[in-house]
Amino acid sequence: MLSKEYYRTYVQILKDELVPAMGCTEPIAIAYAGAVARKTLGALPERVEVAVSRNIIKNVKSVVVPHTGGLRGIEAAAAAGIVAGDAAKELEVISHVEQEDIEVMGTFLKEVPCSVCEASSDLIFDIQITLYHGEDRASVRITDFHTNLVHVSRNGEILLAKEITGKEESALADKSTLTIEKIFAFAKEVDLADVREVLERQVRYNMAIAEEGLCGNYGANIGKVLLATYGDQDVKVRAKAMAAAGSDARMNGCELPVVINSGSGNQGITASVPIVVFAKELQVSEETMYRALVISNLATIHIKEGIGRLSAYCGAVGAGCGCGAGIAYLYGDGKKEGEHAIVNGLAIVSGMICDGAKASCAAKIASSVDAGILGYFMYKNGQQFIGGDGIVKKGVENTIRCVGKLASEGMLETDREIVHLMIHG
Repeated sequence: MLSKEYYRTYVQILKDELVPAMGCTEPIAIAYAGAVARKTLGALPERVEVAVSRNIIKNVKSVVVPHTGGLRGIEAAAAAGIVAGDAAKELEVISHVEQEDIEVMGTFLKEVPCSVCEASSDLIFDIQITLYHGEDRASVRITDFHTNLVHVSRNGEILLAKEITGKEESALADKSTLTIEKIFAFAKEVDLADVREVLERQVRYNMAIAEEGLCGNYGANIGKVLLATYGDQDVKVRAKAMAAAGSDARMNGCELPVVINSGSGNQGITASVPIVVFAKELQVSEETMYRALVISNLATIHIKEGIGRLSAYCGAVGAGCGCGAGIAYLYGDGKKEGEHAIVNGLAIVSGMICDGAKASCAAKIASSVDAGILGYFMYKNGQQFIGGDGIVKKGVENTIRCVGKLASEGMLETDREIVHLMIHG
C-alpha cells in the first residue's frame, strides 16, 4: 500500500502533466511567450526578436500552427501569439482565433521585421522573445518546460524573475518518486474520484482528434494507411491506427485540443488512445479502463523523466511502452507482465530518433505502440529480452535508467547533427 505522501504526489503528477494544449506544444510555447510579451508591451510591436534553443528550432520548423491558415515555423507561432493570443490560457493560448485575426497575422508577418536566432544558452528548452514599439520594449523568457516563465520585463523594469533550474521542474510534483511497482500499486488503490476529471478529459479530447484524423486529410494519413492495408478487424491494428490518426491531425493543423503527457501531445495521444481502443474491444468496465490509463500515463512520465522534455530520442517510444503496460492491466495482468512489456518494448524501438514535430511522427507513434503491444505478448508467450541484451538490464528500473542516460547524455551529439541537417542539409 502506498503512503499518503506518495498517493498525493502521484495524483498531483497526473494533474500537472495531463493538461490540454492546442497544437504542437513547442510552437504553442512560442505563441504563449509572444502573447505574454504583447500584453506586457501594451501595443502591437513594430519589431520582433526571437531566440530559441536548437530543440525548439527542431520541433517548430515543420509543424503547422493551428488557427493560422496553415502557417508553419517560429515566425508564424510568434505572430499567432502576438496578434491573437490570450496569455491567460497558457497552452490553449490560440484556441480562440477569429478569421480576421488570421488575416492580421498574414499582414503582420509581411510588414513587421522578425529576426530568429539560436539562443546563446546551453539550455535544452529556451525561448526568448523581445518586442519593440517606439521607445518601448518588452522581453519574455520561458525555460525548462512549456509554461515556465522565468523572466518578464518592460523597458528594463523586471516584472518577473525566477531561478532557471535547467532540467529540474521545481514547480511541479516530484516525479523522481515514480517506479513501475509503485505505479501499479497506485493504479489499484487510487480513488478514481481523485483522477477521474483529468482522465475523462484525456479520453474525450484525444479520441476526438483521433477520429478527426481518420475522417480528414492530414499529413501522410498514417492512420488511414494502416486500416486500408491491414483492415480494421484486429484490435492491435485499430489501436495503432487511431493513435497515428490523432498525430496525423495534430501535426498538420487540426484545431482540436489534445491532453498532453510530459509536455507532448503526441505522447498524450500514444499513452491514451490505444488503451481506450483495447478497453472497448475487451469490454472491460470504465473503472478498469481508467486504472489502465493511470498505469500508461504514469509509466510514460516515468520513462520520459530521465530522458528530458526535449531530446534526440523519440518521446513516443516511452509512451508506446507505457501503453503496453496499461494494456497488460486491461487483460487482467499485473506488475510483472507490465514490467516485461516495458522492457521488451524499449529493447525494440529505443533507437528511434526525434527529428522534430511533423507528419512522420504519426508513423513513429504506430511503431512505438506496436512495440509496446509486442513487448506484452512476447512475455505472454514465454519470451523476453534479458539483461545483457544490448542496453537491456536486469530489472525494469535499471533498463529505464539506461534509456534515460542514452537519451540525455549519449545522444547529445546526435541531437546537434539532426538540427544541423534540418537547417543546413
